[in-house]
Amino acid sequence: HLQLVESGGGLAQPGGPLRLSCAVSGYTLDYNGIAWFRQAPGKDREGVSCLSITENSTYYADSVKGRFTISRGNTKTTVFLQMNSLKPEDTAVYFCHMGDSWGQGTQVTVSS
Repeated sequence: HLQLVESGGGLAQPGGPLRLSCAVSGYTLDYNGIAWFRQAPGKDREGVSCLSITENSTYYADSVKGRFTISRGNTKTTVFLQMNSLKPEDTAVYFCHMGDSWGQGTQVTVSS
């Protein structure tokens, strides 16, 4: 059973950075990748970025390409989402997703 716990959300200034973390625990050997999604108020949940563990490749939504970076920690039990040049439209609850499991989400608010 996978458990995913996000952290690192908060209030950021437009143009500023935030780094989200997703702590992964449980059996992960059968899973090929991990992803970040976000959901803004009144909108559908959308994919932001994903990391293929087997292929060591990454994917980014067009809206965040060049600004966000997904990576794994040295222990491979933590996945990060480095968010730079934040925009107000990045405001959302961000979720970590692997297999059938979702984290509880962490709120990111970008506002001056």
